[in-house]
This record gives sequence, C-alpha cells and structure tokens, in this order.
Amino acid sequence: MAIKMILINTKAYERGVGRSLESLAKICKKFKNVSLAVQPTEIWRVAKYKVRVYAQDVDPVTYGAHTGWILPEAVKSAGAKGTLLNHSERKLKTSVLKKAISRCKSIELETIVCASSVREAKKIDLFHPDYIAIEPPELIGTGRSVSEVEPSIISRTVKSVRAKVLCGAGISTKEDVKKAYELGAVGVLVASAVLKSKNPRVEVRNLSRWRE
Repeated sequence: MAIKMILINTKAYERGVGRSLESLAKICKKFKNVSLAVQPTEIWRVAKYKVRVYAQDVDPVTYGAHTGWILPEAVKSAGAKGTLLNHSERKLKTSVLKKAISRCKSIELETIVCASSVREAKKIDLFHPDYIAIEPPELIGTGRSVSEVEPSIISRTVKSVRAKVLCGAGISTKEDVKKAYELGAVGVLVASAVLKSKNPRVEVRNLSRWRE
C-alpha cells in the first residue's frame, strides 16, 4: 500500500492560524496526499481551498448543553473529514477516547488516534479507529525520525493492529517518509519540519515527492 497521507499538524503554531494558515493551505492544495490537522476554529480556512482537513480534537458529546466542548457535528459541518485524537500533547482517558471514536464513527467522521507505544496501539485498536498514529513522545520535535531511530515500533504496530498505521515524531525528510512506507505505514505525521521551516513550500514538496 502506498503512502496515502502526509498529515501536517499545525498544533498552535503562529503559522497555523489566520492568513498564514491560508498560505499554507494554498501550498498543500497542490499535493493530493497532503492533509492538515488544525485548530477547530480554523477548519473553514483550509476547507475552502479543497484541502483535506482534520480537527485537532473533538469531545464525545451530542447536541445539547455542552458549553465549551467541541461537538463532532460542528467540525464536520465546518468542513473537517476527521479528527486527530489522543496526541501526546493532549492525552485522553481511555473511557473518553472510546466514546469519542464511537461518536465520530456514528457521523462518519474519520479518526486518527495517536499511540505512544505498541501496547497502547493494541488497546486503541479495540475501539476500531480508522488510523493509529504511532508516535514515541520523546522524539516529537527533535528532528530525530522515528523511522530511523525506532523503526521496529512501526513494523510491530503494523503487525499488531487492524487499523491503518501512520507514524510520526521527528519526520522531516522524504527519506523518513520512504522508510516509513517500507516499514508498512500508510502515512506520516509532520509538524515542526513544516511549521518552523523558513520555506514551507519546499518542505511540503520534498515530503510529498518521497518517491523521487
């Protein structure tokens, strides 16, 4: 299976909001396999450029009195195709995660759920997410790629779960993407390599053209 998704997580970086985000969306629009995970308030900015976009979280709530919570239907209405859940910077209790995945499935909102270990990935897989993103937290933002430093965690996750597997943490070059593919991942998560880059256009192009 070829690399299906290069998901750029904008986190709460300055480049991930407002007009700066729209500039990034215009870049990503040129590459079919590039998607963005953004703040819920910024979904519409990406969706209007026909770029596949994911909310950076949702809550397992339904229509009703839930002030301040993120309603899955709301992000879908704004243009999101799915959501990123359980990132190491926003871990969820197991019970909450299970409910969130179920709520998303009920309205056909894709779920990409992060796991820090193979053991956690196996537990998450029982909830039937669409994707599991394996990300050792100690490598996030370091520039040290999981596909080079801990390649076995990717291959072991691929063999241990039914969900499609993405990998993240330190992914920054097309060589990292190629290695992830060789290990069985169908996509990668990227953040600082693009959001902190002096030239995000070049970074996105290089990552998306990993076969070249």
